[in-house]
Amino acid sequence: MQIEKLVWASFALVATLTPSLTLPGAQIPVTIKDRAATPPPKANQLGVIDGIVTDSLLRPLVSADVSVIGTGAKVVTSANGRFKILRVPAGQYLLVVRRVGYSPTSGIVAVATDDTLRLAYTLSHSVNVLDTMRVRERRVSFRMLGFEQRRLAGVGQFITQEELERRGSLALSDVLRNVRGLEVSRITNQQFGGQVALSRREGGSFNGSSGSGACPMQVLLDGIVLPQSFNLELLPSAKQISGIEVYTGPATTPPQFGGPDRRCGVIAVWTRDGY
Repeated sequence: MQIEKLVWASFALVATLTPSLTLPGAQIPVTIKDRAATPPPKANQLGVIDGIVTDSLLRPLVSADVSVIGTGAKVVTSANGRFKILRVPAGQYLLVVRRVGYSPTSGIVAVATDDTLRLAYTLSHSVNVLDTMRVRERRVSFRMLGFEQRRLAGVGQFITQEELERRGSLALSDVLRNVRGLEVSRITNQQFGGQVALSRREGGSFNGSSGSGACPMQVLLDGIVLPQSFNLELLPSAKQISGIEVYTGPATTPPQFGGPDRRCGVIAVWTRDGY
């Protein structure tokens, strides 16, 4: 018996000095090196976005694109219409949901620490669907051809990709501060506050009533209508933008730029890759 105890004590001593050695009878070897290589995640700094995308009849939509603007995160819905984005840093984000044959939608979400945000989006069938076209010589997308045509017409104010590159990597809220008839103001009394673009040319106050003052402009991203009083800080960085066009009132706004409220004007932002 004493000899058997000495043998087991020798095995324990060797295992301590050699962490990768498995003791007799052990089924799953756990080593000091293994534990050091897999530190526990900082769950209190991350969250999860879990959602579903359906059509107007609440039927799940497969292969819908869900993008978190400004982060590069993009997922595709499964056969049951569901999507999940893991390890999302806590904060506010703009989500864009798109699918061929349907009108895109967007929304501002707030991801909490160590929590799961559950979302549901409904897409309506699109009447007019335009496929992306590219001119090989200039590598210009179809939507940027429209941008150039409107710029040549001379109605509205335009900021090109070349101008953005000359100004350096500025936030779009800083770029828009130099636009005539537009004011960038920080709003803190909204659910999702931040930098909001206000038109100074048209009548109407921030809350939409008549009178003097300014009111929030409608913002579009690659033709997608964004929520009202949109926080400009959630837009992509200037490095990702191909062009910006600004119309400070309904009289100059092109008819194709719709939205729930365009009486205060429209800001159309076009990215290099498209959403």
